[in-house]
Amino acid sequence: MEIDSASISRCSKEHQKIYQEWFSFADSDGDGRLTGADATNFFAMSNVSRQDLKQVWAIADSKRQGFLGFKEFITSMQLVSLAQAGHAITGDILNTEVDFENLQPPAMEGLDVLLARKHIPKSEPEQNGNPQVQSSPSASWFTSSKSAKKVSLASVTSIIDGLKRLYVQKLKPLEVTYQFNDFVSPLLANSDFDAKPMVMLLGQYSTGKTTFIKHLLKTSYPGAHIGPEPTTDRFVVVMNGPDERSVPGNTIAVQADMPFSGLTTFGTAFLSKFECSQMPHPLLEHITFVDTPGVLSGEKQRTQRSYDFTGVTSWFAAKCDLILLLFDPHKLDISDEFRRVIASLRGHDDKIRVVLNKADQVDTQQLMRVYGALMWSLGKVLNTPEVMRVYIGSFNDKPINDAAAGPIGKELFEKEQDNLLTDLKDIPKKACDRRINEFVKRARAAKIHAYIISHLRREMPAMMGKAKTQQRLIDNLADEFAKVQREHHLPAGDFPHVEHFKEVLSGYSIDKFEKLKPKMIQAVDDMLGYDIPELLNNFRNPYD
Repeated sequence: MEIDSASISRCSKEHQKIYQEWFSFADSDGDGRLTGADATNFFAMSNVSRQDLKQVWAIADSKRQGFLGFKEFITSMQLVSLAQAGHAITGDILNTEVDFENLQPPAMEGLDVLLARKHIPKSEPEQNGNPQVQSSPSASWFTSSKSAKKVSLASVTSIIDGLKRLYVQKLKPLEVTYQFNDFVSPLLANSDFDAKPMVMLLGQYSTGKTTFIKHLLKTSYPGAHIGPEPTTDRFVVVMNGPDERSVPGNTIAVQADMPFSGLTTFGTAFLSKFECSQMPHPLLEHITFVDTPGVLSGEKQRTQRSYDFTGVTSWFAAKCDLILLLFDPHKLDISDEFRRVIASLRGHDDKIRVVLNKADQVDTQQLMRVYGALMWSLGKVLNTPEVMRVYIGSFNDKPINDAAAGPIGKELFEKEQDNLLTDLKDIPKKACDRRINEFVKRARAAKIHAYIISHLRREMPAMMGKAKTQQRLIDNLADEFAKVQREHHLPAGDFPHVEHFKEVLSGYSIDKFEKLKPKMIQAVDDMLGYDIPELLNNFRNPYD
């Protein structure tokens, strides 16, 4: 799936030992991460042209994290070796017929002398391709407010670390002061930043969600049930782990290294319908899948679910990098619950992809009509002027039904499948960019929230008639939003959903809220205007 999962398996044990020694030498602070400054010093010994080294870094750091772990370092050394042998360094060089296992390490001028002088013990750098999260100093920033304040720029060795630092120092104080976690989204923890990218599958029952995940993994996973009736009755997170097992929801929600602590707000009724399937798999090293219960039709979905289904999907939507809506040719109607679920994805339109699954069950003429009907149904639910991207295919392990699909259909399905797989393969590469995007989105939302809360507080009387004023403010909340928008020149589309805000607000006493603190707002403005651009600049390709 990704380059770094292949690099160690395609490198002989003997060469791995050499690279380990080199990596420990190059990694000046010994944190298992080779940052741009260390890499430029080390790579200079190869005498490879700057243009080639720029490509080497771009390919090795394909996730654009701003550093190289040990696996990525091996990849970079193999590429340097190829460059010295006269190969052109291009994006697809790792897929060519090169014998990586027997590829000699590159010639590094003067390295032997430096190594002999240093006599470094051969430490074991990280082996799993992820930064050493456990030993990362950033984990302690979230638990102690004092240690967070003193975090220096020098302790930041990746873009994600930089975002953690900015969150703890500048954004979190604003969120806590104005109760952002109760109204919009729970406070972020260390694990939220370190989590792998997630893909969520939504759809009515029996549209092939679980089969789709099995098809991608090419194997079943613990707790997978498949059948024509509504089989998956719970949210299942399929992720990488040392062995095959299912972990219950209550356990997974309290694990500090898992990004699911925010789900405790939905209560035990939900957590008993939530589980985590762990299994070792190369694809799961880069992506986590979220399988959801089939969306029901009719009235039973609202009356018989013991938890807030749309609230949960909305929570996952904010965390996910891609949301796949699955339909099948025989289930094109969008039920009330599915309509509400799709509406709860508001603000995440860029993540949504539509999959028309099991398309080989109808012939070409029927498929054309089904596609038209699907677009018509979606047009009434998704209020966007743009056309949603729809992938048509049959995403399961059975061969395509040639009798129904015909030669044109078969070729179409194969192309569509390749396109969707390419979309999925790009997720880990874009994960870091997506993190930054979500972080900036969150900062803007927190700022608007602070303006709203402080405005409501300002409207309250000092002594008499508090209850009456509070009720009037809640009843006319849309007008109050409009006042805040005009006062601070904010875009209307960035404001929260009025009904949801009313619901949460009715449980609070408005006169207990904080007044506006311009210093806090200024800190967030500085973060968006200066700190984040500077962070991206510090960890861009060192050869740019």
